[in-house]
Amino acid sequence: MAETTEPAEPDGPQEPTLDEQIAAYQREYRDLDPQVEKVVSALGRLNRRMNVAYGRQVAALGISNAEWEVLKTLLLAGEPYRLGPGELAKRLGLTPAAMTHRIDRMAGEGLVTRDRDENNRVRVIVELTDEGRTKWLEAMRMASDFEEDLLQDLSAEERGLLGEMLIRLLRRVEHAQPDAGGRLTDLD
Repeated sequence: MAETTEPAEPDGPQEPTLDEQIAAYQREYRDLDPQVEKVVSALGRLNRRMNVAYGRQVAALGISNAEWEVLKTLLLAGEPYRLGPGELAKRLGLTPAAMTHRIDRMAGEGLVTRDRDENNRVRVIVELTDEGRTKWLEAMRMASDFEEDLLQDLSAEERGLLGEMLIRLLRRVEHAQPDAGGRLTDLD
């Protein structure tokens, strides 16, 4: 097996290389397919490190990952970038109480507004503000730079193939676990 080198965390415990991890797993579970484990473990580590990088980027903008997810969801709704709190909670896999708390905080920060629906005074509408959209755009610029750097060693063809392969894996998981897009009640 070729050695996979990974830099150690500064001042922290060193994580085993993927090959070391797989060898330890194989000692305990002899039926393990090392190719499958290498792919899955690499994806897991990449996901974790990317989430840390994205978290640092949005923190530098003064927002949290959770707030960025709300901004993204409102933007994906399309102009005029607004949704009801119940729909936001559903799309984010949150409880209504958790969504209300998040909206309260974000409204206080000027990232969203919360107003009564003019057509139905009982209904509340959450809308992206100019400040919220500016924060989202800046986060996207930072993420794009990070992602370009991440993929710089791959050719355009390799990027395309990797994207296609990952989408195939994603479709398989989505088919097998259709409820896994949001928070799962069995994981609470």
